[in-house]
This record gives sequence, structure tokens and C-alpha cells, in this order.
Amino acid sequence: MVHIQPDFLKNAFMSTPELTSIHRLLKLAQHGIAFGPGIKKEIGPRLKQLVNLNEFEQFLELLTILNALSNSEDKELLHAEPVKNQFNVRDKDRLERVYEFIDSHYQQRITIEEVADLSHLSKASFCRYFKKMTRLTFTQFVNHYRIDKAKKLLLSGKNVTETCFLSGFESLSYFNRTFKKITGMNPISFRSGHRP
Repeated sequence: MVHIQPDFLKNAFMSTPELTSIHRLLKLAQHGIAFGPGIKKEIGPRLKQLVNLNEFEQFLELLTILNALSNSEDKELLHAEPVKNQFNVRDKDRLERVYEFIDSHYQQRITIEEVADLSHLSKASFCRYFKKMTRLTFTQFVNHYRIDKAKKLLLSGKNVTETCFLSGFESLSYFNRTFKKITGMNPISFRSGHRP
């Protein structure tokens, strides 16, 4: 999955004709787009390989992928009208604070009480709110975040034990279990299968 910020290349779209088709694709994405099996088969493996590239190469490859998607005839819109964001400004601000807190503290123990307090909610209210907003429990979300960091550490050459503790896990066995549950493979298999 690639998360693209709303202001991605905003100024460049206005001054670069070569990006017009990508700009159109991102506008259409507000309706939801389904791509056919041919283009998915071509693009899927390339998306998975983004994690193995440096930041500049990721940027170039992402542009190439978006260009291929924008030029594909094998796509259809899922909704006639753009999908409206159902979250209000207060919800978005609250989630943003939680995300920033996780990003700054993922290497340490994070308690639900801390983030509930940060969100000005009781523990029970925060758990209901977070599940409603993200469709994951807070623990599941943090684990996914840490495993994403762990994958990058493994691919940068760290061993499994270093990766476990640098990504915020306190137990090697729990790290291995969680990694396999989320990625479908253990950390060693992941590293050997993805490193050049």
C-alpha cells in the first residue's frame, strides 16, 4: 500500500504538462478506481518492490507506476460521485495527534491510557473511537506500524534481534509471531526473499 498525501506534487501539476495524466488519475481516485487483472499483474510486483529502493528511486518508480495506471484502459470508477470524507476536522486532528505520538514513541512502550489522555477521551471511549476510525484496535495498529519499521530495518542489514528491539518490541518471540501474522513469513525468510 502506498499512502499519498493530498498535496502530492500539487504545484508541479500546474506547471508540468507531462504530469497531466497522473493529476487526472488522482482526481478520479476520489471516486474509487478498480483496475483489471492485466494491469494489476503488471503493477502489483512493482509496488511490492518499492520498499527495496532508496527514496529518490521510490519517487521515480511511483511516478512511473502512476503513469502506467493513468494510461491503462482497463479501469472503471466505483462511484459516480467523489467519495466524501466522513471524518470531521476534530476527528482528523485527533487522529493526527495519535499518529504523530506513535511515530515519535514507537520504540518505547505505548499505553492506551497515554493516547486516550492525549485524545481527551476515557480509555474505553478511545478504544471505540480508534476502532471506528481505523478498523483496527490500537494494539493492532501499533503492531502494523512497528512491523513496517522492522521490514525497513531488516532490509537495511540489521539482524532479527536488533530489528526486534529497534522497532519497539520487548520480546523476540512476540516479534516473530507478530511479524509472521502480518506479513505471512518469518523475519529471516522476509529478509532473504527481498534483499538483492
